[in-house]
Amino acid sequence: MSETLAEAVRAALSAVRDPDTGRDVVSSGMLQGLSARDGLVQFALAVPRERARALEPLRAAAERAAAAVPGVLSATCVLTAHRDIQAGPAPTAPHDHDHAGHSHAAPPPGAARASRPPPGQGPMLLPGVKSIIAVASGKGGVGKSTTAVNLAVSLAAEGLKVGLLDADIYGPSLPQMLGTRERPRATQGRIIPISRWGLKAMSIGFLVEEETPMVWRGPMVMGALEQMLGQVEWGELDVMVVDMPPGTGDAQLTMSQRVPLAGAVIVSTPQDVALIDARRGIRMFQKVNVPVLGLIENMSYFCCPNCNHRAEIFGHGGARAEAERMEVEFLGELPLKLAIRELADAGTPIAMAKPESEEAKTYRAIARRLRDKLEQGAAAPAMPRFVVE
Repeated sequence: MSETLAEAVRAALSAVRDPDTGRDVVSSGMLQGLSARDGLVQFALAVPRERARALEPLRAAAERAAAAVPGVLSATCVLTAHRDIQAGPAPTAPHDHDHAGHSHAAPPPGAARASRPPPGQGPMLLPGVKSIIAVASGKGGVGKSTTAVNLAVSLAAEGLKVGLLDADIYGPSLPQMLGTRERPRATQGRIIPISRWGLKAMSIGFLVEEETPMVWRGPMVMGALEQMLGQVEWGELDVMVVDMPPGTGDAQLTMSQRVPLAGAVIVSTPQDVALIDARRGIRMFQKVNVPVLGLIENMSYFCCPNCNHRAEIFGHGGARAEAERMEVEFLGELPLKLAIRELADAGTPIAMAKPESEEAKTYRAIARRLRDKLEQGAAAPAMPRFVVE
């Protein structure tokens, strides 16, 4: 990012004034998350929720002012209604300042200058995607991302056109697991997804430096996720696999409001502490009318890479029993195996690198079952709803 360009944009925005208060958007503390990179400028204006609709002209004026700065190729502004604007200037916070090459509080670059509704509002996104599957878990650390990547690769191996979206803004893992740090290109205001292993993939990790912490406010997370949904050139897809983040926050809310989820796959390890959280996730999906396509037991047992001795470190069979008790389908079990971890770290999913391995065969069997369930119409989307991992 050019610090000079960012400062020039900030100076231009200091001339844009709230018509009601007469104060400019910089000194009043409205300006949030200014990011300038390669001529692409993005920022948000924090406004009281009740004034959001009335301040659309102010948003447009700020966007025009930023776009008029020499060196700016595209400017995008969103309104965020997450706090009351105080009378004095907002204090500087770590996530509000700019750094070389990135900003801690900005939506991903590459979007065209356009007037659009605040995050979480507007028409449903991804109209060209036939089915959208959320891969979720009740807690982190159960191998959900590894499962999502290998299922996506396996679906692509079945001849489907597949997209893979990393919806975890705070902890993106797709660049590592897909083995690429390639930067997406932007053309005519649209972001071109990364093509890897037969997939179209997008992650915030492709847009920021590897060690950049995502210290973002909730509305900025929603804006970033909406850009990856609506401003990426996904094209026509048979299925999109969404690697959901942990928790019940803004990313889940955005997904539930803006895309017609076909169903959810729950990933859990066999031990009781993970199954408790998986149980909550299943119940929540059911409560909000999101079909639960099934439950996967990951790290079902450990296989020694030297002697193939089997040890049930986390127990075994807990997810199968839980699926039966909760009347959802048990999709399969996957071992805790060194090759899965090594290949994931190397950016080569085992379903692609070792297609004849038992683990790859299990991923493919689960993928085929999911494809069949979608084709049978067992997961007709219902909306609106609130999606929880």
